[in-house]
Amino acid sequence: MAGSEEQQQRELMLFDTRTTKAEMFRPLVEGKVSMYVCGVTPYEFSHVGHARAYVAFDVLYRRCFFLHILGDDSWRHGAAEAWRQMCGDGYAQEVDAVWRRGGVGGSETKQGRCNSTALKMDMWQVAVAASYPAGVLVEEHAGLVGAHTRQASWLGPQVLDVRYLKYLGYEVEYVRNFTDIDDKIIRRANEAGETATSLSSWFIDEFLRDMVELQCLPPTREPRVTEHIKQIIDLITKLEEKGKAYTIEGDGVYFSVDNFPEYLSLSGRSLDHNLPGSRVAVDTRKRTPADFALWKFAKEGEPFWESPWGRGRPGWHIECSAMSGHYLGHAFDIHGGGKDLIFPHHENELAQSRAANPESEVKCWMHNGFVNNNGQKMAKADKNFFTIRDVIALYHPMALRLFLMRTHYRSDVNHSDVGLEFASGRVYYIYQTLQDSQEVISLYHDDELDVPVPAGDRKVVDDNHESFLRHMSNDLHTTGALDELMKPVRAMNNNLSDLKKLQQKLEQQQKKEPEKKKQQQQKKKQPEEKQEEHYVQALVALHGEVTNKLSILGLMPSSPLAEVVKQLKERALKRAGMSEEELQQVIEQRSAARKRKEFAESDRIRAELSARGIALMDEPAGTLWKPSEPELAEEA
Repeated sequence: MAGSEEQQQRELMLFDTRTTKAEMFRPLVEGKVSMYVCGVTPYEFSHVGHARAYVAFDVLYRRCFFLHILGDDSWRHGAAEAWRQMCGDGYAQEVDAVWRRGGVGGSETKQGRCNSTALKMDMWQVAVAASYPAGVLVEEHAGLVGAHTRQASWLGPQVLDVRYLKYLGYEVEYVRNFTDIDDKIIRRANEAGETATSLSSWFIDEFLRDMVELQCLPPTREPRVTEHIKQIIDLITKLEEKGKAYTIEGDGVYFSVDNFPEYLSLSGRSLDHNLPGSRVAVDTRKRTPADFALWKFAKEGEPFWESPWGRGRPGWHIECSAMSGHYLGHAFDIHGGGKDLIFPHHENELAQSRAANPESEVKCWMHNGFVNNNGQKMAKADKNFFTIRDVIALYHPMALRLFLMRTHYRSDVNHSDVGLEFASGRVYYIYQTLQDSQEVISLYHDDELDVPVPAGDRKVVDDNHESFLRHMSNDLHTTGALDELMKPVRAMNNNLSDLKKLQQKLEQQQKKEPEKKKQQQQKKKQPEEKQEEHYVQALVALHGEVTNKLSILGLMPSSPLAEVVKQLKERALKRAGMSEEELQQVIEQRSAARKRKEFAESDRIRAELSARGIALMDEPAGTLWKPSEPELAEEA
């Protein structure tokens, strides 16, 4: 790729909370991006608000990697050899099968600590789906070294995921923490009669399962607070030595905001009107009401660690300063989280980090919007939430991911059944179209297709590629990118329809032609056969464009499309409260009404099913059904 073209493709505008404007992103180190995103406090199943945050930053994470991998072939050779050993005598056939079906990828991956071996494999499969295009399996994690897979068939019939920072060609160091010690964790553990460590570890594994379902790539590192007590104590000690911290007897060690003139520079709040955050207890012994805890002295029965100030545990904010500095250094590129973290969490992080190390700097602060339920922010503390697993029991995980991505990451999402129904119908339409295209393409060999892609379809592909980069480079505008992506999807559907009509015409002609004339025509391609090849070439180009962009967005399933389409239909039936057999009985009742010319009854049945999320399609061979795609208001 030419230098100017590569530079143009790497252009990315990101909105910086601190400057309150979108700015051209330029990493501190050329070709590398360092990113820290605040993780969950694992005392409950994660809700859709968490999914909102981690899907948003997964899209950003995926934005960096593509050019970096394509520019270095060394990883491919080792990975290919591992795959060769795994496949044995069937290696050549597997290579041919994978590439014929579109190509998939794999690379060496590093992942966070996880207690479940099965979950490690699930996470790794998602990570393998992030690379492109070797079709190999290599694992290097927690003693699982070498080529692994439960079965080779999961390497589905599609190009899999490459995300956006990665797509731009950056090497990304992505750190996302777990706050695995907290008042809420301690309280919940006491109620359950177990240790805080065992409770938080269990919910961490459940959170990771949710991330696998949503196809969020595992970050480079996933540190836990309890494993970084030394780094936290060292940072507090440094703050104390610099006169930025003080001790309140019987309570803990506090940060003095009066000793940091830049305090509130991130949130833009006024100290005169400043109120403590929801996790900050008011203590009249504090020098300033806004002072916040760095170290909390242990109460009876609470878990604790030894420190120079006595037994206790870290405060909320110090953990992220310590862990981000430990893994990324004092200056790094991106710090992210929900917009509720701007104050007090990120404001306090910035203060203690710069107070301890003046060279500390975050180049871009990014914050995602909320998911609202009944006009209020979805939150565990308010018991106003839907868990991720509750939602994906009724809607496919890819439908939930699309639902969240249809709204720009900085805007709030209104949680609604209508919005989820729309997303479910939309992904069904996309995946069914891709599956139909794959089935057609698989019937042809490359040497049979000696015609170019039709100019109109080539323009659709080129226009979509340009518009995709334009939208995604504009502060990750996934809404526009997804809307534009429907143009090549519809073009695929049109080509499938036209190809089907042409093939029916050819079949009718062949039945009418004498045998001798057939033999003569077989010696040279007829105009209709050339047209058939044009349609197939168009499908190849459009299919490649759509799968490529879905992969970058994390919306290309790691399971075979036929399986995902089946799952989408099963969930649609579940939402409708019907079995497949019951639906077929209703369809037969409608067919009988149509035969009797009782069209009002036929329309009533169709409308009733549509209201339950089922759309009917009357075909010559009979009536088929699919999940419906309801009309969606602009604000949804």
